[in-house]
Amino acid sequence: MAYISSNANRFYTALEGAYGQAATIQGSNRIPAVKLTIRQQQEVTNRRDKTGSRTFAGLPTGGRRRTQFELQTYLATWQPTIGGPCYGPLFQAALGGAPLSSGGGTVATGTASGQIGFSSPHGLQVGQAVSSGGEVRFVAAVLDPSNIQLNVPFTVTPSAGASLGATITYIPATELPSVSIYDYWAPATAAQRVLCGAAVDEMQIRINGDFHEFHFSGMAQDVVDSTSYSGQIANAQAYPSEPALEAFDYSIVPGNMGQAWMGSALTQFYTITAASFSLKNNLDLRMKEFGSSIPRAISPGVRDVSATFELLSQDDPATAGLYQAARQRSPISMMFQLGETQGQMMAVQLNNVIPEVPEFDDGKNRLQWQFRPSRAQGTADDEITVAFG
Repeated sequence: MAYISSNANRFYTALEGAYGQAATIQGSNRIPAVKLTIRQQQEVTNRRDKTGSRTFAGLPTGGRRRTQFELQTYLATWQPTIGGPCYGPLFQAALGGAPLSSGGGTVATGTASGQIGFSSPHGLQVGQAVSSGGEVRFVAAVLDPSNIQLNVPFTVTPSAGASLGATITYIPATELPSVSIYDYWAPATAAQRVLCGAAVDEMQIRINGDFHEFHFSGMAQDVVDSTSYSGQIANAQAYPSEPALEAFDYSIVPGNMGQAWMGSALTQFYTITAASFSLKNNLDLRMKEFGSSIPRAISPGVRDVSATFELLSQDDPATAGLYQAARQRSPISMMFQLGETQGQMMAVQLNNVIPEVPEFDDGKNRLQWQFRPSRAQGTADDEITVAFG
């Protein structure tokens, strides 16, 4: 009997209709992933009854179970025809809001200041993304049903008759949905798993590595496996079989491709050497209540969004402006675009960030500034926006 290869598995994810009710998946729900870690532990308490010896007599079955997970993946190609990126449910689980889709639209007018007019009503809203020429931008203002103002103008202004690319935008919301994560292995007789009621507590977007990376971690209601399955999923008598395999694109995006815009007035920076965005939901699952050994619902706390970045220091006004904003505790805006090809782009926008005073790293040939986690703020569910184009 051969060992099981760690590469012989496939991952699927989908939103759940209700917390803990495993979602039905199809071949299109398959996601690229680097690693999935699942850890389930039963809460251990001390027995204080006197047994007449120093031997541990064991704990009763049915105690509370705590299930944690971590999933890592890359920015990869997505197809607008399937309704969004395959790992879209994970971003929705992290932010909470229903995704906003845009099919693009035909340009009627465009200006160098970032005003775009459409030949028909655009249906866009503030904060939603649009794309053109390998670039993603966000709607800063809706002027009327046919005209919008972008947060940053496109490098090349779209001409009349040009078509904008499709985008999908993920926004924060007060409540969070849960997802199911399926972990299938070959051969089919190996232990298969599904994570039910997975709630994303922390999301990280890492930029300028070998590849653009996404990390999701959090807590789940339970993990069900094929070796001990007893009809927990939709009362099915047999463990759900893997969907028929569909065409799957493994194309991923180099970590050095993209754009960075920062400042009180967004200015493009070419000196970024590393950056990451972190979102923490500070989850507190309903798992201390009488009558259940597994959590009953998701209970998110105060959202914590922060940005960490490093850049090579220059004596230009834009770089000096970052230092001044940090010293004065003045807010700046940030927008990072990952990738530069339609169908392989992602953008992250933080409208209101207080940068921390940078640390000077003079141990290399060039002076480098390191901005430690700088927290974003807002008014109501508007600290961060994530979009794919």
